Amino acid sequence: NKAVQAFLDANSRAGILQADRIVLDKLTIDRTAKTVQADAHVDLGLYFPLFRMGDMKRVAASTTALYSDKTIEVAMMLDVTGSMAGQKIIDLRTAAKNAVDSFLDGQDSSNPRVRVSIVPYANSVNAGALAASSVYVETSTSQRKQAPGNGAIQYVSGLMRPDNCATERKGTYQYSDVGPDISMVNRDYLLSSFAWQTGTAACPAAALKPLTADAAALKNVIKNFVASGGTAGHIGVQWTWYMLSESWGSVMNASQRPAKADPNKVAKIAILMTDGEFNLSYFDASTVGEVYNDAGKEPTRTSAKTLCTAMRDKGIEIFTIGFDLNEENAQATLQNCASPDTAKIKHFYQAANGAELNQAFQDIARNIESLALTK
Repeated sequence: NKAVQAFLDANSRAGILQADRIVLDKLTIDRTAKTVQADAHVDLGLYFPLFRMGDMKRVAASTTALYSDKTIEVAMMLDVTGSMAGQKIIDLRTAAKNAVDSFLDGQDSSNPRVRVSIVPYANSVNAGALAASSVYVETSTSQRKQAPGNGAIQYVSGLMRPDNCATERKGTYQYSDVGPDISMVNRDYLLSSFAWQTGTAACPAAALKPLTADAAALKNVIKNFVASGGTAGHIGVQWTWYMLSESWGSVMNASQRPAKADPNKVAKIAILMTDGEFNLSYFDASTVGEVYNDAGKEPTRTSAKTLCTAMRDKGIEIFTIGFDLNEENAQATLQNCASPDTAKIKHFYQAANGAELNQAFQDIARNIESLALTK
């Protein structure tokens, strides 16, 4: 009731009424139909009272709206590759921070309905605190194969881990969201050599952030975005899926764990953003020279599209954003990854500049709430 009355008060002050003149008489919530009905009235002073009507007139109104009690989990894959240097990375920081505010504003921090995850990507993904229990470091070419589960004997100690970078998962589970207890994600043996040869960071300076309702923590990740490296988009897609998968809860804190998939109780949303062609992958490369192709790599695009299909099959709604994106293959990949449009909601956005990028995120934020109401 307090929230509705505050809304009415704000609207009364915005119009011709004196402050606090709209009175909420009754609020009726139907938890079966998922509707809320508000009955309110206002006493208006008449400038020219007629006959014996008096100088006041009561006007009453009633309105009913749908509401959703679903929780919402949003994972944002954000491009921090070398081509994002300059104004573009500044624009991304602004748009991403505004998106965080839109997603998390106005909720009870002790019992949040919406949580957000961020997955920056470039040559690979920085798995941060999750790396110790989920990333298998290859130390020779013979280890370029499916990684063991994290309960198996560890071949690489913490002292030998060069960083928290993660590339693709290899083997049977490459296109699966099974947890690292079944198979860890590889840190490909070729990654260090590729980063050294190209003078780029092995993985982004900003580590991924699992689901949280802490806006300040998310913005702290965003402010540390540095543009460097190629576009391993499929690796970003892969980790975005993991952030929404209940199978990965075992390596996360309780507050970070994705909910069990249930379309009646939780909406799981992925936002995939890039400014260029997916041009880098390790799983198909035999040498460092085969890791990157400036014109784009078909295996990288195919891998991303395969992952997107698997995500959609698991009930994840996918939105995609191309930022100053002109390459036809890149556009086709994002269009293929996006969920089908509906009469009111589109899923593939193109942004030519920072203002349009910000607007795309804001439109998606509004559409996500609409989806929670209607699905």
